Amino acid sequence: MSSFRCWERNSNWMYKMDLKPFLDEDIGSGDITANIFVPDTKGKACIICEEDCIVAGLEEAAGIFGLLNVRSKPLVCDGDRVRRDTAVMAVEGPLRGILTGERVALNFIMRMSGIATMTDSVISRVRPKDPDLVVAGTRKTTPGFRYFEKKAVALGGGWPHRSGLYDMVMIKDNHIAACGGIGNVLDLIGNVPEGITVETEVTNISDGILAAKKGVNIIMADHMSPEDTRNLMEKARAVNKDVLIEASGNITADNVLDFAGCADIVSLGSLTHSYRAVHFSLDAESFSGTGNNS
Repeated sequence: MSSFRCWERNSNWMYKMDLKPFLDEDIGSGDITANIFVPDTKGKACIICEEDCIVAGLEEAAGIFGLLNVRSKPLVCDGDRVRRDTAVMAVEGPLRGILTGERVALNFIMRMSGIATMTDSVISRVRPKDPDLVVAGTRKTTPGFRYFEKKAVALGGGWPHRSGLYDMVMIKDNHIAACGGIGNVLDLIGNVPEGITVETEVTNISDGILAAKKGVNIIMADHMSPEDTRNLMEKARAVNKDVLIEASGNITADNVLDFAGCADIVSLGSLTHSYRAVHFSLDAESFSGTGNNS
């Protein structure tokens, strides 16, 4: 499964997103509170994790602080498992900049750590039963925040799946209906540019076997039972030994274990739409310096 492997947790992930718009959204015409009430001085602080988690978003937090001329030092790595009360980042620089960037930086860490932690939890559940099952995300993401949500899935040990509509063929039910049936769809696979992964959704074993014969790379068993998914995998593999089976559709952390041993990939939209943010705080007690010392 080298073409569909999970990304390394601490590798440079894809490309870099511009963080400035996220900060601009919060600052607007200026941080009124900080500009009036916070002294023009230097300060220090640290970000503390308030619960056990897989930490993610430190790179983004550092980028936010950097835009405000605040230096940052990660004390752990994105993708690390950390315990409650662990200091994960130290920051130093203009006190106003630290407080202006605090919330946006924490928002990245809290949300991305929540996704990474949930992904890791799902993987930990299925590993004892099926050590090779790939846990994948979906495109059920927050508009404008997809890059970071998918990166967090990767940091949690999962496969982010396709980035968007442009990097992989995903034939779903409405595509099949628009084309007049799965047979018509599969007849057009030859038009896909070389090197592009082709995945098609099926709802029954016979359509899955047909897809395997046509040479698709991944067959998505959509809303199929674990038993039918396992049968599909066995029969499709007999036709095409390289085809992968993905289980999808209303799969959650509660029932994911049912699909262990039934597929190569299991995708969960809940990783990016139903996660719980992890609590982090910026420790104000470590601020230092008073008066105008800029």
